[in-house]
Amino acid sequence: MQGKGLITIVAIVLGLICLNELLPTWYASKIEKQATAIAGDNPEKYQKEIAKLSKDTLNLGFTKLYYTKAKDKEMKLGLDLKGGINVLLEINQRDLVNDLTNYSTNPILIEALNKTDEVQKNSTKSYIDNFFDQFDAINKAKGTNLKLADPEIFGNTTLTEVKYNTPDEQVKSIVKRKIDASVGTAFEVIRTRIDKLGAIQPNVQRVPGTARISVEMPGMKDIDKVKKMLQTSAKLQFWEVQQVPEMAPYFQTLTSIVAAKGDSMGVAKNVNFMNLLHLDKLRTNGVANVKLSDTATVNKILNSKAAQSLRPANIKYTQFMWGYKPEATDAESLVLYAIRGNINQKAPVDGAVETANISYDELSRVVVDMQMDSKGAKEWKTLTEKNVGKPVAVTLDGRVYTAPNVVNAIPNGRTQISGNFSQEEAKELVDVLGAGKLPAGAKVVQATVVGPSLGQESIDAGLMSFIIAFAIIIVYIIFYYGGAGVYAVIAMVINLFYIFGIMDSGDFTLTLPGIAGIVLTMAVAVDTNVIIYERTKEELFAGKNILEAYKDGFKHALNAIIDGHTTTFLTAVVLFFFGTGPIKGFALTLMIGIAMTLFTSVLLSRVMIFSRLNKGKGLSVWTPATKNLFRNTWIDFIGKRKYAYIFSAVLTIVCIISIATHGFKYGIDFTGGRNYVVRFDKDVKAEEVENKLVALFKTEDGKNSSVEAKTFGNDKQLKISTDYLIEDESLKADQIIEQKLFEGLKANLPAGTTLQDFKSADKEHAGIISSEKVGPSVADDIKVHGIYAVLAALGMIFIYILVRFRRWQFSLGAVAALFHDAVIILGAYSLLHKYMPFNMEINQDFIAAILTVLGYSINDTVIIFDRIREYLREKKSLTLAGLFDDSISSTLGRTFNTSFTTILVILAIFIFGGDNLRGFMFAMLIGIGFGTYSSIFVASAIAYDFLKTGKEEEVHGKSTTNKEVLASK
Repeated sequence: MQGKGLITIVAIVLGLICLNELLPTWYASKIEKQATAIAGDNPEKYQKEIAKLSKDTLNLGFTKLYYTKAKDKEMKLGLDLKGGINVLLEINQRDLVNDLTNYSTNPILIEALNKTDEVQKNSTKSYIDNFFDQFDAINKAKGTNLKLADPEIFGNTTLTEVKYNTPDEQVKSIVKRKIDASVGTAFEVIRTRIDKLGAIQPNVQRVPGTARISVEMPGMKDIDKVKKMLQTSAKLQFWEVQQVPEMAPYFQTLTSIVAAKGDSMGVAKNVNFMNLLHLDKLRTNGVANVKLSDTATVNKILNSKAAQSLRPANIKYTQFMWGYKPEATDAESLVLYAIRGNINQKAPVDGAVETANISYDELSRVVVDMQMDSKGAKEWKTLTEKNVGKPVAVTLDGRVYTAPNVVNAIPNGRTQISGNFSQEEAKELVDVLGAGKLPAGAKVVQATVVGPSLGQESIDAGLMSFIIAFAIIIVYIIFYYGGAGVYAVIAMVINLFYIFGIMDSGDFTLTLPGIAGIVLTMAVAVDTNVIIYERTKEELFAGKNILEAYKDGFKHALNAIIDGHTTTFLTAVVLFFFGTGPIKGFALTLMIGIAMTLFTSVLLSRVMIFSRLNKGKGLSVWTPATKNLFRNTWIDFIGKRKYAYIFSAVLTIVCIISIATHGFKYGIDFTGGRNYVVRFDKDVKAEEVENKLVALFKTEDGKNSSVEAKTFGNDKQLKISTDYLIEDESLKADQIIEQKLFEGLKANLPAGTTLQDFKSADKEHAGIISSEKVGPSVADDIKVHGIYAVLAALGMIFIYILVRFRRWQFSLGAVAALFHDAVIILGAYSLLHKYMPFNMEINQDFIAAILTVLGYSINDTVIIFDRIREYLREKKSLTLAGLFDDSISSTLGRTFNTSFTTILVILAIFIFGGDNLRGFMFAMLIGIGFGTYSSIFVASAIAYDFLKTGKEEEVHGKSTTNKEVLASK
């Protein structure tokens, strides 16, 4: 055959590249297994053994393997396989706009910013685009004709590029460029901080078109430390401090107001505000010394609308800030400081730190010495000169680290932070300051945390499902196709080797959905071989010799294979561009798998088969048990289409009614919220746990937040979801929810379980084994992108079918079948989500399942349409109805074998692939079944009804003729 040598060379070169890429993964795993065998569960001993074994070198001639280099080059595993944390950080763009306007207090600007904050919650546009829209709208409505280049907006010394007469459109372009540059700066700062954390194989990426940064750190365990390190802006500020004499009258007023209107503030009327402040115990320059248990109550009072409205002129802009941590002399209390603010809340000193080091004061306490940049040094000198003998607060991200009295003016920009630090806390602070400050605050808008034990379980489950699925395919394909099946298996093994090698060489991350994508790729490879072998069998039954039969089998199968693979590939492309996180991994492996399937199952398999045949050796394409299966099967599908229409119509109506009345259970990635998977050491009842938690998760107005507890996998695991504090994306909110969760579940946990044990459970401890948080703005983006993905996939498929088959009737039939399949799956989820023991939420995983099913369904439809197109050219003696029936009947062998093996594969993943994939695979099971049905009874039937003309008498049967009708087609 032509090109045999080239294909062989490509296969060998590709194989060597993949081998070279996969060897480091094998070697690193080998060393780690040896260390584990010696050290057991002792982490210190394990590290010593790793250090010892790292000195060894494996010389393979063409390459040398060292553990440290091999570890750097090994295949990346996603969080769901290794454990760790994935966060999506969003840089506060309001802060960036404020900075670019030099903290202007122009009322139009402030109103536009406030309106943008509201609009942004339900918008997929960027913050700055929404800001410009709101600014233009408010400016026009008020008739102020304010230009963006005005000195009170962007025409200030901060933006030297903006002149007084710069047009608005040009200002917008400049501002967008500056904000993009600031997000780029934030990206570099965060990447530097992660390097200081010592994360192994971290993945830090900017999300294009947004102010978001995705950070993935496999293997990280101290989640709070990671979140704090990432969110800290390192914005070091210095403020004047107001003291008790200035604040006392206001506090007295609040005490009276709380007694009268405590309920409206969210606190009890019998609360004595002055008693909470413990002024008699105050030993610092703060204004209160509050017990830790009372800080939330004090916050509610001070932040209430009533308290804000009662502020006298001297404290109108005062900011109340808490100390960084309790004082050494009183570990149960936290100092409250009154920071003298101003109308734009800009700190008198707001400079970046050039250097930061750990040092010790005269009492040998740990402190942090800092040197400010030139701007900060000048401002610091002015502030200290002005406040000699008075206190000045040093704050970092809204927390007061120290507030000493100024003894003398400080001219050189050097200062010191003392905050009752431990050595580790001081190091963390030095690392944050040393990495540089973020240009604006950052918040975690989405987070996924997977415990290491769950990661290992996912690996085990993924491997189990993979091995079982692979074994099923091997046994079935050899049973059905005999010797040809052996070549299909060889091609499939090579295909898998290439997929893993390409993923490793591309530095792609393997996830659990990625493993599912690889398993499904095997099903696609089976489908490719089935199409070829079924066509070869037809040629053999037509009387051709084995060599000619295989030649024509490959030739006639090629169009169907290309069409089927292209539609599936297009679906995977849509998934990749619209999906996030693990779904991208699924789409990526599917795309790589489809490309490699074309090479191995069509080209490489052809080379191997014809190398054998050209030597005069035979190669069976059936076994005695399967030789005549489906050979003479002929069914009048078109004649039965009306019954199918009725069945589909009834089912569709039931599904639509259920969707309209019962709705769906939406996942938090569509609604926003937090999920926790909690493992216990004994069986627990979800309903009882849910009732306990509902009582704890109450908002400030006394209303219950949404809480749901559901059995997850087995009776010793619960999946708990809540939207409590969903608008608060701070680390503090995460800690409050984890504390409440711990309190509500404590009775079900082993005696002696601490909060820290609960938050980082492993095989030996009950507690949280994974968690997920999705903010409202991210949820809205995911939902909109999911809708776009489905619409884009349908549109692309419609256009592709139209181009390939040149008849809109085929496109209409294909899209109608896809719509039918989607409604059936949605209806099943609407009807069954309350009753199934696994996750049946509508989320981005579900969208991925829908798109995968659509890809499979269209693949099946294309095979039938391809045969119809072929018969339209060749079988001019048949009626259109008979031609359609012949086409569908002749592809039944392929349809059955592909659907049957695919369903077996999906069942293997459903049963053995772990709890996280069951909902995904359930949608696939329904979709594959109805996708096969709709290809025949919906897509083909609709295409037939719109293709036929009024002249045709509907005659059925293999031998019926109507030349006049077909001549008109």
